[in-house]
Amino acid sequence: MQIAYRARDITEAHIVAGLLEANGIESFVGGHYLQGAMGEIGAAGFTNVHVADEDLYRARELVKEYEAGGHAVAVTDELEDKPDAYARWFLLAFIVVVFVLVYL
Repeated sequence: MQIAYRARDITEAHIVAGLLEANGIESFVGGHYLQGAMGEIGAAGFTNVHVADEDLYRARELVKEYEAGGHAVAVTDELEDKPDAYARWFLLAFIVVVFVLVYL
């Protein structure tokens, strides 16, 4: 595993990990227990987002877009269309049921 991102705190690390997961890259956030070593002070620099070696280049490209403010959420068309497909099938089923009830 390689470090794809060095986060300022655990929250930011999980945000970036979620971004990577949303784009199909498995990630691991390390440094949870090191955060408490400094007591109540929010320790910085201890949390890293790790990815598999073969996903490193793509993960770093997504992180660059995230840091630039682009918030690289590249969801595939298949996932975007899924709710619409369910709505269409539900509407079709609803119309058929209404049609059957009215004409019986």
